[in-house]
Parts: sequence; structure tokens; C-alpha cells
Amino acid sequence: VQLVESGGGLVQPGESLRLSCAASGFTFSSAVMSWYRQAPGKERELVALISSAGITRNYADSVKGRFTISRDNVKKMVYLQMNSLKPEDTAVYYCNCGNYWGQGTQVTVSS
Repeated sequence: VQLVESGGGLVQPGESLRLSCAASGFTFSSAVMSWYRQAPGKERELVALISSAGITRNYADSVKGRFTISRDNVKKMVYLQMNSLKPEDTAVYYCNCGNYWGQGTQVTVSS
């Protein structure tokens, strides 16, 4: 199993970023996929989750209305569109499938 994130970076408050996660080594179309994040000194937290067919999507209260999770089962990709970013969104963002994690991608929101 391999999960490879990309798309992180440094942005100013109010700007947007789109994270991508390329998956391989398992039956992607059957898997629930999630994005987590971990800020310095804090525990890792669930940001968003999407069901295998993309019908069900759940979000942390802190990102509802600003972030959108999506997936492409043909390309074996999961995405996190992040709009109206805030400094408190600064964290390492991880792609997750069950017990498997990507290496993480840094998102920094700062003026």
C-alpha cells in the first residue's frame, strides 16, 4: 500500500490550496479514504472522510463549508480542496486508508 500526498505549500489567509493523494497497492474503489492533519504540539485530527463511492462525506466542524473532499476511483486519487484558509489550518496533512498513512504534506497559512 502506498499513499503519496502533494499540493501543500505556503499561502496567505483567505487563499486556497488543493491537496492530492495518489493511492496504490489496494482496491481503491472499495476503500474509505480520509484526510487528517497534525499541527505542532497537537494530536492528529480527522479533517474529512469520503466513502468508497464518494456518496458520504464527513468533515470536522472546523473546516465545514471551507474544505471539500473528493475522489476519482479511476485515477485512484483523493483530493482535499481547501478554501478560505486560516492560520489555524497550518499543519501537516496526511492521507489515510485504514492503518495506512502517507508521508504528509505541509500546509502553512501565514501573512
